[in-house]
Amino acid sequence: MRLSCVFALGLAATTLSLSVDSAVALDVQHHTMRRHLRHAAVRTSTSARRTPRAATPAFHHATLTRHRRHRFYERFTASSFAKGDIFGADITAGEDPIVRQAAIDALDGMNGTAVVIDPSNGRILAMVNQNLALSPGAEPCSTIKLSVAVAALHEGLVTRDTPVHLAGFRMNMTDALAKSNNLYFEELGRELGFERVHHYATQFGLGELAGWNIQGEQLGVYPSQPIPQSEGGVARMCSFGQGVSMTPLQLGAFVSAIANGGTLYYLQHPTSPEEVLAFQPKVKRTLDIAADVPNLQNGMAGAVQYGTARRLRANFQELPVFGKTGTCSDKGTRFGWFVSYSATPMGNMVTVFFLRGGRPTFGPRAAELTGAFYRNLWDRNYFADKGVQASAGLQTTGATLAR
Repeated sequence: MRLSCVFALGLAATTLSLSVDSAVALDVQHHTMRRHLRHAAVRTSTSARRTPRAATPAFHHATLTRHRRHRFYERFTASSFAKGDIFGADITAGEDPIVRQAAIDALDGMNGTAVVIDPSNGRILAMVNQNLALSPGAEPCSTIKLSVAVAALHEGLVTRDTPVHLAGFRMNMTDALAKSNNLYFEELGRELGFERVHHYATQFGLGELAGWNIQGEQLGVYPSQPIPQSEGGVARMCSFGQGVSMTPLQLGAFVSAIANGGTLYYLQHPTSPEEVLAFQPKVKRTLDIAADVPNLQNGMAGAVQYGTARRLRANFQELPVFGKTGTCSDKGTRFGWFVSYSATPMGNMVTVFFLRGGRPTFGPRAAELTGAFYRNLWDRNYFADKGVQASAGLQTTGATLAR
């Protein structure tokens, strides 16, 4: 696959001033990077017009100015920390109280939401800060790479090990997901084309309500046309979701389908103990992705082991976690996403942590908070207790069948 000259030259220039990790990580501010490079180019050309005698000190001064501007290149007006009680309006009677408290404690005052889902049936175990969780959402940032990866795998465009030639290097899907590489997914987007990208995104539930009669849920939108080529076109839509609005529930429902092998459930949020007892799963559609999940899973595991989500491991290493980060910003607000699922003694558990704010808000931070959430559950013996209950349930069922 070929990379367009425009993106190749642009990103080659970027890598001259960035480390390898920052060049390939997609948890950076893309809008600001373009602005910073533009300012740098103006200052360099201004310096070049000065007299030879002043050239050296002028260039040195310009370099220092660029460095200072790089440190303060984007101004954020939103606060990363909650003001007041952001959980007070939540409806909690049908939630798992242990899971809910673990999520609240993990957020630790950050302005955000956490949604925890049982992917085997679509039940929302906890949804903290429901006003934000049920909002129209935001740009999905690099979490959009998951839907593009599944599309490319299913279309046979690549395998997890296929090396894709990019600007001066090669990369496979496992490392591209782990390190959240924009170039890789821009190339996949161009190869797939908007029609196929849009088809898979809508099949995965983007652009649809994710919940079943969840009061207050608002709709995230997936556009029916690509964004203009002047803004990056389908390539940018596939690398950090430019032009797309996604909700925590939409992302959670999609990753639940990945975790369970292809069943896209309507998410349900019981609001009373009676609704919990009467709970019945509701299938939206079945996705033919079971064969693609193992190829995807390697990259999601890599994100936690050595990639953009490795901060999770500072808090939790007892169980395998598979995830994807996302960081971007819009109009003075920074977004930090982390979606994951873990293999626990009680089965898989899906979590979506979505943060909004300023500079302290970013995807790796959301991953760190997710690690704190799993740690909170582990320290409360949640998985051990549930494992015993599940084992007892299986024994009871077996005895009943034997009779």
